Amino acid sequence: MDLDEAICAHIEWKMKFRLAISSEAQLDADKIGQDTQCPLGQWLHGEAQRKYGRLSSYENCLKAHASFHREAEKVARLINAKDYRGAQAALAMNTPLSEESNAMTTAIGRLKEEAAAG
Repeated sequence: MDLDEAICAHIEWKMKFRLAISSEAQLDADKIGQDTQCPLGQWLHGEAQRKYGRLSSYENCLKAHASFHREAEKVARLINAKDYRGAQAALAMNTPLSEESNAMTTAIGRLKEEAAAG
């Protein structure tokens, strides 16, 4: 798993949400909210658990990733409800989504460092 690529894929959710707002598209909020539906989540719940489950950073990474997906689901639900103003506000800086995104990025970085240290 390329963790840097995984971080980028999650950051791209803001662009996907903005596109959905501008095109008034409906999103699969239930799927977005499940942290096992993306490649990073599948890796975290599978191979990473076997390899790194003993590391202190693993549990933090797992929790941060799940929290990010819960916040992303909330934004998707705003978009689906056609609350585009609310969805735009949720995509701003210093919102729960941006805070969870930052926490997840930090947690992935720590897992990467701890895994490399052995």
